[in-house]
Amino acid sequence: MRHSLPIAPQFYVTAPQPCPYLKGRMERKLFTSLQGDDAERLSDSLSKQGFRRSQNVLYRPSCPECTACLSARIRIADFTPSKSQRRVLRRTRDIRREVSSPWATEEHYALFRDYLDARHINGGMADMDIFEFASMVEETPIRTRLIEYWLPGEDGTEAELLAVCLTDVLDDGLSMVYSFYATEHGRLSLGTYVILDHVEIAREAGLPHVYLGYWIPGSVKMDYKANFSALEVYRHGEWQEYRRSVDYRADTHPLATAPVAEQVSGLTLPDRRARR
Repeated sequence: MRHSLPIAPQFYVTAPQPCPYLKGRMERKLFTSLQGDDAERLSDSLSKQGFRRSQNVLYRPSCPECTACLSARIRIADFTPSKSQRRVLRRTRDIRREVSSPWATEEHYALFRDYLDARHINGGMADMDIFEFASMVEETPIRTRLIEYWLPGEDGTEAELLAVCLTDVLDDGLSMVYSFYATEHGRLSLGTYVILDHVEIAREAGLPHVYLGYWIPGSVKMDYKANFSALEVYRHGEWQEYRRSVDYRADTHPLATAPVAEQVSGLTLPDRRARR
């Protein structure tokens, strides 16, 4: 006799701390560990419900004062690059993509440090050493790839590493866990290019979505995600077509946050098939 039981992970919340995106707000996360034979199914299921992966943890914002952080993804079938994005693709046509297993190198770390020093010098990763960086890249219990972008050298010179993206392969898309790039090549718009290339990879693989992480109305750091067409955000328990930034202001109201117990009870978990 066969029957199905839900995978039942334990969920926890972090202590509130200052939000790095919205001034004066406090941040808290709902999280669960990701391990064992059910890791991929749990990751696939919770990613569709607004969760993100960091090493062997899945997390989702559960802030005490607002619900401004919205998981965002691009719907591949309806995506059309804008005029400026088509210009980016023309300027980057010589860049070469290489895909490998998630393995950190000193060259990766050097690019990562330069990126943080230029863009996120006061961010939460600013003090990350090479061993912590290697753990971020290599500790993954699911199918993950490291995608490198190289600019071929001229006249026999070595190719230059321009960008790197740590990418999870889900059953319904690619999840861009973390990306970093050479900021001195501003003309190439490498942040935009890496997303556009992930759209192409997903299309080639027959995957319907590219997950971009969280979009936050009112956060200048996150505005770039709203520039992509066919964008969806996970809001009020469902994926919705992105509208305008001003339409999401109510999500910063303190009464917008549901109790943690209600958030957990509302999650849909995959089934575990009991063995005979």
